[in-house]
Amino acid sequence: MLNYKPLLFILGLFLSMLTGFMFIPLALALVYGEETVMAFLISAMVCGIVASICVHKGQSKKLHLNIRDMFLLTSLTWFIVSLFAAMPFTLYHGIGYTDAFFETMSGVTTTGSTVLSGLDKMDHSILMWRSLLQWLGGIGFIVMAVAILPFLNVGGMRLFRTESSDWSDKTIPRTQSLAKHLFLVYIGLTIACAIAYHLAGMSWFAAINHSMTTLSTGGYSTSDSSMAAFPVNCHWVGVVFMAAGGLPLLVFAQTIQQRTLKVWQDAQIRGYVLFLALVSFGLAYWLYDTRNIQFIDALRLSSFNVVSVVTTTGYGLTDYGSWGALANIAFLFLMFVGGCSGSTSGGIKIFRFQIAVAIMREQLKQQFHPNGIFRERYNNRPINEEIVRSLVTFMMLFAMVIVLLTLILVLCGLDPLTSLSGSVTAVTNVGPGLGEIIGPAGNFSSLPDVAKWALSIGMLLGRLEILTVAVLFHPSFWRY
Repeated sequence: MLNYKPLLFILGLFLSMLTGFMFIPLALALVYGEETVMAFLISAMVCGIVASICVHKGQSKKLHLNIRDMFLLTSLTWFIVSLFAAMPFTLYHGIGYTDAFFETMSGVTTTGSTVLSGLDKMDHSILMWRSLLQWLGGIGFIVMAVAILPFLNVGGMRLFRTESSDWSDKTIPRTQSLAKHLFLVYIGLTIACAIAYHLAGMSWFAAINHSMTTLSTGGYSTSDSSMAAFPVNCHWVGVVFMAAGGLPLLVFAQTIQQRTLKVWQDAQIRGYVLFLALVSFGLAYWLYDTRNIQFIDALRLSSFNVVSVVTTTGYGLTDYGSWGALANIAFLFLMFVGGCSGSTSGGIKIFRFQIAVAIMREQLKQQFHPNGIFRERYNNRPINEEIVRSLVTFMMLFAMVIVLLTLILVLCGLDPLTSLSGSVTAVTNVGPGLGEIIGPAGNFSSLPDVAKWALSIGMLLGRLEILTVAVLFHPSFWRY
């Protein structure tokens, strides 16, 4: 049987934390005399009451979670938090709940797709709430990616397992210690990013908001023009910290803890950095050669957009859809890549491509030497059959979800490019798609409600590595 009390208790704790963070935009609304005061006050009261009930009903002498509890808790947490976090939006000037939920799910999954416009004149409290949602979603996914998903063996993440398979009381201190170190690194990088943005020309309010949405690789901005509204130096700051957000923060934490720099020894980090560099310089040369753009500007435009898409941040700087067919195809494929495991980015992740290449190399060797025994390794760890099965399952489900979402959007009356890129950008948590409607220069407000709900589910599936949610629909999950 499912352990309902621990589930209620932990959900109550998450809702309590959400309630506490609602007081930050509430304070801003009071300072600036904005109409959103009641929206955040009512939301905080409702969320706080529900949180108290969950904590009270879920109190238990011993916290014990089995594997089924962990699968259910991971999915429920993100969905229920989004339900309550959407309240300030729907109470703000009458935004419909569909749009409010879409905006919230896009925030907590650090996708960055938006239905809102007029951001330059929007209330400070609402802008801060959007940024906070992405910042919280970023650190939440990091902790999940290094402490929970490896244990659940989701999509080959067993390679990054850091905890015992026994989720009982004795593992909690180690998980808490891990979360503490990750949080310190996360908040340290956020502060450094805010200072860098301010020195580069942003106001403190814009710098703080963008630092939260940069490190979380979320992409929400305080302007409809996104990063194009800010000085050139801000673009380079964005490149550096978006790339940092795509790195495994666990490596940063271990570097500080062990006082030794071993970053470049990680195969995933080497592949990630080299990939960003090669694609950015390649696209920069192409822009310089075919679009008559100064190379330094071409490098800025290419590196910003490449890093933004690969790390699934989704900031807009220029409409790369207007660069021609080659750029359109390139960015469509870049949406799939993603950053490193244990980072805030979405997508397939670099390590899965590296494992796939290793498996292909092993298979080619086997073709030439049928009687040979070959065992490929990744980061000095063997790639066993369990990891291969998990990886193949993830990739199949990943493709199936994109196909299903694309069909739903086509049935909603959207054109093929919007439907395909919208599905890809939702599942990979990138943010903007391609085309005039949802491209870097557009947003998702004109989409039908059915499409918005479908994409919201797609964002959740992508953020939770698909398998975490998909297992809930298997009949055997509920039999015992």
